[in-house]
Amino acid sequence: MYHVKEAFYSLQGEGARAGRASVFCRFSGCNLWSGREMDRASAACRFCDTDFIGTDGQNGGRFVDADALATHLKALWPNHDGAATPYVVFTGGEPLLQLDETLIDAMHSHGFEVAVETNGTLPAPAGIDWLCVSPKAATSLALTAGDELKLVYPQAEAPPERFTDLDFRHFFLQPLDSAPLTDNTNHLDKTVAYCLSHPQWRLSLQTHKITGID
Repeated sequence: MYHVKEAFYSLQGEGARAGRASVFCRFSGCNLWSGREMDRASAACRFCDTDFIGTDGQNGGRFVDADALATHLKALWPNHDGAATPYVVFTGGEPLLQLDETLIDAMHSHGFEVAVETNGTLPAPAGIDWLCVSPKAATSLALTAGDELKLVYPQAEAPPERFTDLDFRHFFLQPLDSAPLTDNTNHLDKTVAYCLSHPQWRLSLQTHKITGID
């Protein structure tokens, strides 16, 4: 059984594949925060701005097996007559609480390239085509290699220096959006300055928020 908060077709807004047409599948649940405001202050990840509780979002629901969910997600990809490879991004919450090799295989059978956006604290199943790890606070990483490391900046317990020697193809810093917190500091200038002085890192902006794309 897979529990999906929401699923939708849009453009990837962040990181190395920003601007790419994608089907997003947001799983319910996370291992670093309950999703309830009353627990935010004590959570390992305090700045999350995503609703991942329940299955009541757009195209959300409970899916009895991988084939059912894969068919559901395939239906969200428009028919472009093969002009582009179908692309699905599994996110959350924390997608690796639910994503398994069976579902990845089912998406591959429908011709999809499979991407995952994870906090990196759980092992990943085989078959993922694009792995993005976004470390949170002082958590320990189970995933130390992949395609993209995308670090929200600044995090006092997760300085970039902790991650520079990991085996990723791309290193991104993304300015912390303080909206869920009481600290309303604009972190863009600090992030730009760090990337300029440490050119291993590239700037990632949340273009979906800038443009108003869902």
